[in-house]
Amino acid sequence: MKVVDLREQEAVVEAVLFTMGQSVEIRQLAAALETGEKEAEEAAERLKKRYGESVCGMQIVRLENSYQMCTRTGYYENLIRVAATPKKQVLTDVVMETLAIIAYKQPVTKAEIEKIRGVKSDHAVNRLIEYNLVYEAGRLDAPGRPALFATTEEFLRRFGVSSAGELPEMDMEQKEEIRTAVEEELNLKLDGEGRPLEQEAAVTLEEIQEEESHEMQ
Repeated sequence: MKVVDLREQEAVVEAVLFTMGQSVEIRQLAAALETGEKEAEEAAERLKKRYGESVCGMQIVRLENSYQMCTRTGYYENLIRVAATPKKQVLTDVVMETLAIIAYKQPVTKAEIEKIRGVKSDHAVNRLIEYNLVYEAGRLDAPGRPALFATTEEFLRRFGVSSAGELPEMDMEQKEEIRTAVEEELNLKLDGEGRPLEQEAAVTLEEIQEEESHEMQ
């Protein structure tokens, strides 16, 4: 294939990504190019590399089996000078810890999250869904069919990885350190037999108060 043909493919991918304004699956790029998915992926990767090597305000990022054109994060401060300042999404330690558990264990139920954390996690999970960092990925084939949670493409964009597989490994010792830190922070002594509802409510209230305190700052 001639070089000019390769550039033409990149131009088509560029036009599609720019027009769509969101992530586009490789199969959709293949349909636009009228090629196989392997050839479409190669064209997208060439375009991604070209953007990465040039000085411009845009970049091409890969998100699992999709590609997206977006603004380089380094120009965020310049953008907010001419746009309304977006509401800052505060990720407290409680929310970040819950997000980490979901990222490494996904898909995971709320019960599994709470087993690891040792505290109720309704508020933290709901906040992550509100921030579009977590979504309901399905239902577990078990009594009650509990919801399964997983991370979104927004999570990948926010933390600069192409897939959950690129996250750094977390060993069992690190997981235990997280659990211990939470127990110390909340001054809890878990006995594995659950806690009174009043104590669970107090924990949830503390999470909410922590969130509101950060948002007021």
